[in-house]
Amino acid sequence: MSKKWYPVINYETCNECGACVNKCSHGVYEKSTTRPHVINPDGCIDGCHGCQKLCQTQSIEYVGDTGQSQSLSMDSNGSCN
Repeated sequence: MSKKWYPVINYETCNECGACVNKCSHGVYEKSTTRPHVINPDGCIDGCHGCQKLCQTQSIEYVGDTGQSQSLSMDSNGSCN
């Protein structure tokens, strides 16, 4: 993967609730399961932490996350634009 920003799931702590899968409107996750499987890392919006904020077990980190907050606009569903 050459993308510089995309989610990485810690499957040891993930409880497979599906919140991240259902939340992302950019096609990053496979939609046919609640187990988060990144199938389209290029769809992730640089700087978006939307699915991470919903993760009850804090099992999502991002490749490219430097810890500096970025100001992104979000739509009414909480998806990054």
